[in-house]
Amino acid sequence: MTTKLKPSFVLIDLDGTLIDSVPDLAYCVDETMKQLGLPVRGEAAVRNWVGNGVQRLTERALINAVDGMPEQALMDKAYPIFLALYQENTSKRSCVYDGVVEGIEWMKAQGYRVACVTNKAEAFTLPLLKDKGLLEYFEVVVSGDTCAEKKPHPMPLLHAADLLGVSAENALMIGDSKSDVKAARAAGFHIFCMTYGYNHGEDIRDYHPDVIMDSFAELPNYLEAK
Repeated sequence: MTTKLKPSFVLIDLDGTLIDSVPDLAYCVDETMKQLGLPVRGEAAVRNWVGNGVQRLTERALINAVDGMPEQALMDKAYPIFLALYQENTSKRSCVYDGVVEGIEWMKAQGYRVACVTNKAEAFTLPLLKDKGLLEYFEVVVSGDTCAEKKPHPMPLLHAADLLGVSAENALMIGDSKSDVKAARAAGFHIFCMTYGYNHGEDIRDYHPDVIMDSFAELPNYLEAK
């Protein structure tokens, strides 16, 4: 990208973009597996399973694969165990990626309006953002259960625009996965993606975002200053 953008507002994904939440998620997956008498799955596997909400993560953990579904009886037993564990372990092991605070503070200093749009349920999203000191930066937070649809559907992005009272034209989404790219394209947004995030083991470059960044600290290279 040669010309710098001046987006009407900026939406940012949570898991794999702002915060590395896999250590907590992996802990809860493995503790759930132990309680069910199943083999633990490990952090490396969980990194390839996150991004579609904790229900889908639990399903993937039970079958030890990205695609497919477990038996409903097993899911009915496992999901409450996972939820109880994650309620107590939402942010204990998770960390904010280097450069995130610097990048967001730079955007705010330029007058950009910033919101968070995630597939994570609100009951986990708000405590995680608050515990890690990020909640105060966002005018609006749209969680995975805020709308009838999650990303890759464009609905959450367009809902955030409505809440901000701003036209979705010339908006920017910053994420890390193909769900973010697909949602942004469907909503007519620009899309920047992070190299370090979660994308089910696939290279995010294969989904052709407008910009690929290693750090939020690179944002001044791509966005206009005031």
